[in-house]
Amino acid sequence: MTNLIFDSHLFDPASIPQETRDTNEMIVETVNKIVDPWSAHPSIARAARKAGKGAFPLAPRSERAQTETIEGPGGPLDLRIIAPENPDGIYLHIHGGGWVIGGPEEQDPRLERIADNANLAVVSVDYRLAPENPFPAAPEDCEAAALWLVKNAKDKFGTDRIVIGGESAGAHLSALTLVSLRDKHGISPFCGANLVAGVYDLGMTPSAQNWGDELLVLNTRDILNYRRCFIGEDRDTNLPEISPLYADLKDLPPALFTVGTRDPLVDDTMFMSARWLAAGNKTELAIYPGGAHVFMGFPGAQSTEALERIESYLASC
Repeated sequence: MTNLIFDSHLFDPASIPQETRDTNEMIVETVNKIVDPWSAHPSIARAARKAGKGAFPLAPRSERAQTETIEGPGGPLDLRIIAPENPDGIYLHIHGGGWVIGGPEEQDPRLERIADNANLAVVSVDYRLAPENPFPAAPEDCEAAALWLVKNAKDKFGTDRIVIGGESAGAHLSALTLVSLRDKHGISPFCGANLVAGVYDLGMTPSAQNWGDELLVLNTRDILNYRRCFIGEDRDTNLPEISPLYADLKDLPPALFTVGTRDPLVDDTMFMSARWLAAGNKTELAIYPGGAHVFMGFPGAQSTEALERIESYLASC
């Protein structure tokens, strides 16, 4: 079991590296030039992000990526695979984007790094997006992908050692998948979880509620709008199948939680990692001074440090 005591100086503005400050200024400047994503249908924001007009730099597509199409609860479900020869394990990756935007191909450089540095076959789920496909479409697709891997991993990849993880909404869906497989199917097939800047309480933790208007990747208004697209207006956010912070977390795999101190969702990670540990699960918490939401999507020394720790952790699982 890992002790979650951490240095409070990580939250001191004086601890933020100058490079991180410069990156954050660049992010705010960039995002403020983007057309308001909520002024039109979310499909417009999706197209803009795919064209490199979103908050994150445009990621080049991997020439190594292949697609496996499986049967999903809503029809054919694509899995994007980047795999080394003779992998030691499999990483089931679930992308972020507020359940509304994003896709598995938008993380190709990071997923290639993980495939090579941790020697894992990376399988990223192209789950259905809201608002066209609201809750529970995305969790059902991720559950289906996990069950397919449990059944086919050994034949497909030569190993049945599986880890799971994702960023932002992807971390949320990863946690839901872990709980769902345990409760609905009586299995706990994963040997580790990599949970980056997740949203675990859709009722909104204090840091999300109090963030305000500053557009450092996302702000309070964005979080509310993403939530509305995903679950609608009147659903109970305390239900564990919606907010995994409220779930029974016992008998789940070891997890690495990663977040920056300048992330509106920092409290989600702080609270969830504490509950993960209290449930008896091995837990690691990595906090990066000044890091914005999913900061490792931007170049810099802090991003490299976080990625190296994630890769080392996944390899160790």
